[in-house]
Amino acid sequence: MADAQFDSALLPSPWRRPIHAIDPACCLPLTIIPASRDLLRRLNPRDTKQNLQAITSIVPDLTEDLLSSVDQPLEIRKCPKTDRDYLLCDYNRDGDSYRSPWSNEFDPPLEDGTVPSERVRKLEVAANEAFDVYRELYYEGGVGSVYFWDLDDGFAGVILLKKGVTPGAKSSGEWDSIHVFEATDRARMSHYKLTSTVILHLANESESLGEMDLSGNMTRQVEVDLPVESDASHVANVGRLVEDMELKMRNLLQEVYFGKAKDVVGELRSKCRSPFLVRIEQRSGYPPGDDPVYAQLVVCLSVKEAIIASF
Repeated sequence: MADAQFDSALLPSPWRRPIHAIDPACCLPLTIIPASRDLLRRLNPRDTKQNLQAITSIVPDLTEDLLSSVDQPLEIRKCPKTDRDYLLCDYNRDGDSYRSPWSNEFDPPLEDGTVPSERVRKLEVAANEAFDVYRELYYEGGVGSVYFWDLDDGFAGVILLKKGVTPGAKSSGEWDSIHVFEATDRARMSHYKLTSTVILHLANESESLGEMDLSGNMTRQVEVDLPVESDASHVANVGRLVEDMELKMRNLLQEVYFGKAKDVVGELRSKCRSPFLVRIEQRSGYPPGDDPVYAQLVVCLSVKEAIIASF
């Protein structure tokens, strides 16, 4: 049977152009944006800001797309009017200025900055008060901020929570929670879509251990319909969704990620010549003078890479 031939004349006229006539610039964002996201996902989440700056310095046209789609560790700034700390993200940014949830003003000052409507602003104030209590109860410190904005058929918002431990010291750690939601009004019900991301960084340095850097992120999503009696119901509904999601993600990190990492570290410190190590030496052909712990180290590191890749 002869090979089937594809007749390009069957295509609409715009698609019958020769390949060299297609402008590659129009296809460039379609390939660079997914590649940039994939690259950032594989690099250390602790260095996301520096990596973003490096990519956007090479391709400045992707700055807005990447800043709005890539989660990065949260930064803290103090509100000059209320003297309270708040968190920076792309959702409270307008140009180079950031809006404070406490004063509803931009820093540096911006005359035509985008602010929520009066109704949504009241919800934002109530949500900040509620999640400030949530932060004290669950995190026992840290910084939290809530930002709302208007949609055509409802509103949306983001809940930010950050807790750090001795930043810059030999032992340090940071936990960043980013919860983005949309609330769509449907009569006496409201449809909520919540996307939660946790960015975790742990670092330790000692003479016996050396330098250890454990970083990763996790994203989960949920959609649900909940009853709404008044605007205050939105704050309660979103609060329950965030509380349940954070509990699930903390349990998953503790049981799966840290559980497997603990098993790997436990095997790394074994110095006895177990039958398992003898079999590895025989199969891999290590010289008798080599440290057998190295053979087990290679196996354990491959397991660690598989665990990190699952996130």
